[in-house]
Amino acid sequence: MKEFNEEQLTTLAHGTTDLLQVIGDDVNRSGVIETPGRVAQAYAEIFAHTGETEFTNYKLFPAEKNADMVVIRDIPFYSMCEHHLLPFFGTVDVAYIPTGEIIGLSKVPRLVDWVARRPQVQENITTMIGDELQRILNPAGIAIYVKARHMCMEMRGINQPGDQTVTNYYLGKFKDDANSRLEFLLNSGVLAQLDK
Repeated sequence: MKEFNEEQLTTLAHGTTDLLQVIGDDVNRSGVIETPGRVAQAYAEIFAHTGETEFTNYKLFPAEKNADMVVIRDIPFYSMCEHHLLPFFGTVDVAYIPTGEIIGLSKVPRLVDWVARRPQVQENITTMIGDELQRILNPAGIAIYVKARHMCMEMRGINQPGDQTVTNYYLGKFKDDANSRLEFLLNSGVLAQLDK
């Protein structure tokens, strides 16, 4: 994770002060006097992986010859919409079919976090997770299911609270074989959610 230097943090803080002034708030008001510094620190964390092109925080292990599907469910993520810089958040289900190696289980949520901590759109989060797993593992198949709520739809514009957006990514066996895709949807709990 990259670190923001003092100059970058100062620039973010000044920008926040300008924003507060433009919207008509009193920047010397006790409730917001420390807000610029807090926002700078928060943005440094929220956008920590902006510009990074490859996920490197992982370890691989040998897979058994007959290793079956690996599914990690309900991985939470938080990101910022690149169109409005408003939050969107949800969960990710990831599955892959190993061919020679497996990735440490804790590294899949770290991959999701790495992808999310930058200005993003949900469609690209879904694709980036799949593409990075493909680059790292070259498995027999990958399936990604992302479900999220977007504040750019709930707080502004259409003002539609509670709507959820779903995106998918299928590669290899999950793309070519309907039974593998169905097994993923059953294992991830997606089909159970659709019955509700």
